Amino acid sequence: MGETEQRPTAGSRLGAQENAGISTLEHGQKPPMTPPGKLVSIKIQMLDDTQETFDIPQRAPGKVLHDAVCNHLNLVEGDYFGLEFPDHKKMMVWLDLLKPVMKQIRRPKHVVVKFVVKFFPPDHAQLQEELTRYLFALQVKQDLAQGRLTCNDTSTALLISHIVQSEIGDFDETIDREHLAKNKYIPHQEALEDKIMEFHRNHMGQTPAESDFQLLEIARRLEMYGIRLHPAKDREGTKINLAVANTGILVFQGHTKINAFNWAKVRKLSFKRKRFLIKLRPDVNSSFQDTLEFLMASRDFCKSFWKICVEHHAFFRLFEEPKPKPKPVLFSRGSSFRFSGRTQKQVLDYVKEGGHKKVQFERKHSKIHSIRSLTAQPSEQHTEVPKQSARAYGDNNDAAAVQSCRQGKEVKSSAEDTGQHKSPSLKKSPKEGRKMDGAVVSTVEEEEEPAKDRMQQNRPQSQQPSTAGSLTGSPHLSELSINSQGGPSVANMTLSPNLSPDAKQSSPLVSPLLNDPSCIRADDEEEVKRKRFPTEKAYFIAKEVATTERTYLKDLEVITSWFQSAVSKEDCMPETLKNLIFSNFEPLHKFHTGFLKEIEQRLALWEGRSNAHIKGDYQRIGDVMLKNIQSIKQLTIHLRKHNEILMELENGIKNSRKLETFCRDFELQKVCYLPLNTFLLRPLHRLMHYKQIMERLCKHYPPNHIDFRDSRAALAEISEMVAQLHGNMIKMENFQKLHELKKDLIGMDNLVIPGREFIRLGSLSKLSGKGLQQRMFFLFNDILLYTSRGLTASNQFKVHGHLPLYGMTMEESEEEWGVPHCLTLRGQHQSIVVAASTRAEMDKWTEDIQMAIDLAEKSSGPAPELLASSPPDNKDPLSVSDCSSLPAGLISDQRPVSISYVCWYRMQSLSFYDILQSNENQLSGNLLRKFKNSNGWQKLWVVFTNFCMFFYKSHQDNHPLASLPLLGYSLTLPSESENIHKDYVFKLHFKSHVYYFRAESEYTFERWMEVIRSATSSASRTRALSHKEPHAY
Repeated sequence: MGETEQRPTAGSRLGAQENAGISTLEHGQKPPMTPPGKLVSIKIQMLDDTQETFDIPQRAPGKVLHDAVCNHLNLVEGDYFGLEFPDHKKMMVWLDLLKPVMKQIRRPKHVVVKFVVKFFPPDHAQLQEELTRYLFALQVKQDLAQGRLTCNDTSTALLISHIVQSEIGDFDETIDREHLAKNKYIPHQEALEDKIMEFHRNHMGQTPAESDFQLLEIARRLEMYGIRLHPAKDREGTKINLAVANTGILVFQGHTKINAFNWAKVRKLSFKRKRFLIKLRPDVNSSFQDTLEFLMASRDFCKSFWKICVEHHAFFRLFEEPKPKPKPVLFSRGSSFRFSGRTQKQVLDYVKEGGHKKVQFERKHSKIHSIRSLTAQPSEQHTEVPKQSARAYGDNNDAAAVQSCRQGKEVKSSAEDTGQHKSPSLKKSPKEGRKMDGAVVSTVEEEEEPAKDRMQQNRPQSQQPSTAGSLTGSPHLSELSINSQGGPSVANMTLSPNLSPDAKQSSPLVSPLLNDPSCIRADDEEEVKRKRFPTEKAYFIAKEVATTERTYLKDLEVITSWFQSAVSKEDCMPETLKNLIFSNFEPLHKFHTGFLKEIEQRLALWEGRSNAHIKGDYQRIGDVMLKNIQSIKQLTIHLRKHNEILMELENGIKNSRKLETFCRDFELQKVCYLPLNTFLLRPLHRLMHYKQIMERLCKHYPPNHIDFRDSRAALAEISEMVAQLHGNMIKMENFQKLHELKKDLIGMDNLVIPGREFIRLGSLSKLSGKGLQQRMFFLFNDILLYTSRGLTASNQFKVHGHLPLYGMTMEESEEEWGVPHCLTLRGQHQSIVVAASTRAEMDKWTEDIQMAIDLAEKSSGPAPELLASSPPDNKDPLSVSDCSSLPAGLISDQRPVSISYVCWYRMQSLSFYDILQSNENQLSGNLLRKFKNSNGWQKLWVVFTNFCMFFYKSHQDNHPLASLPLLGYSLTLPSESENIHKDYVFKLHFKSHVYYFRAESEYTFERWMEVIRSATSSASRTRALSHKEPHAY
């Protein structure tokens, strides 16, 4: 049982080096060294819903991570904030600052830690810093959107009116209506829009800082301000909610406060198992018992609430941080938990004493504020951003407490601290750009240019990057251009069929890779040596923009040119659907055609290949990206239509047999190397790709680089767009995947139903009277299907049975059946025994099935019947021939081979998480390829997407010559015995099939290794997407 007494204890946290936080340090003062060792990446979700990654030592306590975030934000009053995360039981808990992070977060790769307000003071005037009040305002905004801060309509409208004033400035009816239409601050906001605008009219001349102050002034008077409810029962079994605040412990019934126990009345707080105990001070005038008892759901819930109470009591009531308890000699009694950090009094004293340096910051959503900030500051000055981004732009170089904390990903920076630069700010001739070994060194002088007004809208964001690629012919890239992009984030992606248009291909296992030896030539090393191109990393990042943009433009042409041409020849699509699709894709294609030309022109100048005598700095790409990303924002209206396009096309296919046949036939054309729906989602994928590229570029640049400010501004702009559009992208990917699987299955009428979410597919062996038989399993959030490969020419899978997950249990049964990696799945009406090919595969399935069972238990009940009215022969599911009799070859006039078929053939599995990741790991560029027994290297244009490499003779080709699905392949480096005496070579091999690929630089080599590794080794852990329980990782 844990307990705490209400008595002040001596302590001197301020100035005590062993406990110094980032925000308490004087300039030059060094905090304690963090434990050395391996670094782990922790994802942090900030108050603007962006996600950042911080790398911390494996044994570092929670305080190191908390201080790193505060230091990055230049947050002096960081003690009001905390980090919360879902534990292994999916219960939200606060990060303990004294315990090692890895002992609290068991799976850091799959957990997103939230940076939020933890302690709400009684008066916001106690918040000394404008930055702190701004972050509190973001918390209020978030609580409103999530329904946690409840109030009447008038108060709600008044709160939102102050938020709008801080974001767009003074009232303008047209702008207000447009802004409210694009930004939903509460559910069902439409009913309050007139009242919001009426209040907003009265805020003329109010600055963003004043708006924040007024917002907090209204919010603090609300009963639910800063309240988090914890379900419990009283002694009579009545359901109530407990909460803790700065004043004490509160009791709610629903959202109505029915009682309060002030700290002055509380003598001791404790818990015993599921019972939460409050011992009160004796009071003759009180009718309460000496000890109050509340029953909570579990011991963990009870202990978690007790800890929160202890921390609130210490923060608001004590003068100093409590000293740690002496360790007992023999045994301990109760919990050793204590509050760690400065108390509110210490924070107030520190700020009032002026023991910190005030810094300027950027209001992410405030258009007016950003303009003022830009025009008021010289461009050389890099203001600090209270941005929820993980990369500190030069502001934490002297913070030793974070010396082991590398911040991985940088996101959202905005126009306030990232002013634009004029492109020709460096006078240098193309010849001067060529240095020894092609290296280019640039010394620049920054010129300030007033930034254009940019309205930034905020939406929740999840780290989901992805990419496509496309082309428009350009002569401006080097001969061995192998750039592309990808990155570490969870992106939206459909796992579509990996197409193999070449009729000569044998199977997805046989890797149909341009087997014509006449194409092979020895590369001309002298020619390559003569072409001295730049070698810095920024150049290759810029080149990656160009190469992936080529592929992306080609993908757009599949819709705007090939599909539109085919539709015009057939009277199969309604005019409304035609207009919906092509009116939204043609403006995108036109814009990106010009965008690609501009990028290629910049690369030509960078490489010194232009005859134009252009003076200025051309060895950068940030200014080009900023200009065009701002232009892309004007096309957002078209991007928002993609969800509607996807839905309407599927509805049209469902209602018209003629349209269904037309789309199926179009997908068989070589130019349509991916499923049609995947091309419809490409523009959204591309936005996340831009975001990834700019993150890498900003991470590479030092803060004083001439391109840093433009790059950071471009990152802020694209991050804003991704945040707005990301909300529906995962739903769209799931929708697309369900329709893709529907084409792969026979015997299923209603696979696509509202609420169904795909989780994993893959090959398992099912135990029966005939022994182990290979079956293809499809796991959803409500049901598990098992199928066999049918004997049809379309490689579809025949559904044999299904197990509803509601009421299912699972247990390992290797010893019972004598089969390695064996599981028994017991449904309410049927049980099956399955075996995985490896222990790793078994672990993936075990985790996902258990997670799906938990989701099903939380749903309203068992899933509806899924099979067709005349289901397959469920009595004899083993009557289908074994996989050993599968035909080896692919038939060219079929639907292209799907990823399900590849998983079947290579005994692999894929989760929805893997599919989402594949979007961020797309790449395009030139590679040199060599066969195992050949001498020469063949130059190919390679597009990597959807777990597959597609090969072209050049980027101008309309369709691939061959494809290589990579599931099951191994990615290694050549050994000495293989006599590959070249740099930047990697090896792909599966059974007897071996291929070598060579990149042009260390950067491109690492990028190809990164993206291919994501396909050859799928994630070992996954979580399904649930609207009720989003990514638990």
